[in-house]
Amino acid sequence: MGVFDADRFRAALSAWAAGDPAAAGAARARAAGLTTIILVEGVSDLAALEALAALRGRDLAADGVCVVPMGGAMSIARFLRVLSAGRLAVGVRGLFDVGEEEYARRALAGIGREPGPGRAGLADLGFFVCEADLEDELIRALGHDGVERVLDAGRDLARFRLFQNQPAQRGRPMDRQLRRFLGTTSGRKAAYARRLTLALDPARVPAPLEGAIA
Repeated sequence: MGVFDADRFRAALSAWAAGDPAAAGAARARAAGLTTIILVEGVSDLAALEALAALRGRDLAADGVCVVPMGGAMSIARFLRVLSAGRLAVGVRGLFDVGEEEYARRALAGIGREPGPGRAGLADLGFFVCEADLEDELIRALGHDGVERVLDAGRDLARFRLFQNQPAQRGRPMDRQLRRFLGTTSGRKAAYARRLTLALDPARVPAPLEGAIA
C-alpha cells in the first residue's frame, strides 16, 4: 500500500464539505491508508501540528494521519456531517480556539457524539481547546524571551520592536503585542506557528497540541 496522499485528500474532503457531492467519491478513494483526521481551524494549526510531529520524529502522512484546515471553526459542523455520513472508517479528532468551543460542542452533538461536561468531556472525544488560541499557547510555553529568540532567528525582532513602539501598542501586555504582531502580515502566522513549535522544549509542549496528535 502506498503512502497516504494528504494534500489530495484534503482537497477532496474540503470540496465535499463545501457541498460538492461529486467530491465524495474522490474523498473516499483518496482515504486509502488513512486512519485519523484532525480537524483544525486554519493553516497555522496545520503548520504547528506538522512541526510537533517532526519534533516527535513522526511522519503524519506515513502514519495515515491527515490534519485538515477547515477555513474557520464554524465549518466544523459541515465537516463532521460529511465524515459521519460518508462511511469513512477513520478516527476524527480536533483542535480549536476557546472562542469556538461551543461550535464544536454543538457540531459533535449534531452527529450523536454529545460531549461530556467541561474540557475533559471534549478531550474524551479527541477534541482539544487552545486557551486563548494557538499563538497564546505557544507564547506561554516558550515565554517572552523564547519567542523573541525565534523572532530574532527569523530576522523579525527589529520589526517587532518597531511594532511595539506604535501608539496603539504602547502599554499593552507583551502577550497581546506578540499575538497581534504574528497576525499582521500574510503568511507570518503560519510560518511562526511552525518555528515556535520547533523551538519548544519537548517537555513543555502545550497540552492541546499534544492531545491532538497523541
